[in-house]
Amino acid sequence: MKSCLVVDDSKVVRKFARRILEELSFAVREACDGSEALAECTKDLPDVILLDWNMPIMDGMQFLKEFRTNKAWEHVLILFCTTVNDVSCIQDAMNCGANEYIMKPFDTEIVRSKFIQMGLL
Repeated sequence: MKSCLVVDDSKVVRKFARRILEELSFAVREACDGSEALAECTKDLPDVILLDWNMPIMDGMQFLKEFRTNKAWEHVLILFCTTVNDVSCIQDAMNCGANEYIMKPFDTEIVRSKFIQMGLL
């Protein structure tokens, strides 16, 4: 079973994403910020990370930059989630190591479609 780490400061979004991902047969873990996500990755590396942009302590961009410095983790796919519909922000995320992005709010079909594009389904 493939695994996904959901990183978002909103408990509601994490629970919603968990439900979608479990429907898609993923084992799911959660983190409330980038710092907690890095700690989770050192314990057990997921196949994919669903990553929020705006979070306290360590935001999504800070996480991406730190995460991508570890060459042993470069195979992990990162799906960046944002409410910001700004091409330059999305391009920055892609340049820092995000594999794909989705806009919030998302639903099962959006996640399924992106995971198919990313070769996860």
